Amino acid sequence: MDIKNAQKIVDNWINEHGVRYFNELTNMAQLTEEVGEVARIIARRYGEQSEKESDKDKDLGEELADVLFVVLCLANQTGVDLQEAFDKRMDKKTKRDHDRHHNNQKLK
Repeated sequence: MDIKNAQKIVDNWINEHGVRYFNELTNMAQLTEEVGEVARIIARRYGEQSEKESDKDKDLGEELADVLFVVLCLANQTGVDLQEAFDKRMDKKTKRDHDRHHNNQKLK
């Protein structure tokens, strides 16, 4: 599935099940909350914090999908074609960073 299609799927879901989009500030707060849930899993599962029993059932993929869902909502409601923006960004990063990362001694 491409990003443009994902944006359409989210928009359809909002219109069929969600009544309407939350406003942009609410969605920004929701995005922050979802990123925090991802951070908690990463910090406890892959970092130095111990994982609580209540965190062991958390699915990192589902939490990342929650982040993606809110990002797609924000793109839809602000008129951003995320596919176009992503393609443009990847092109820029490819041109700018190819040699930089290959020459970075810290990555070898």
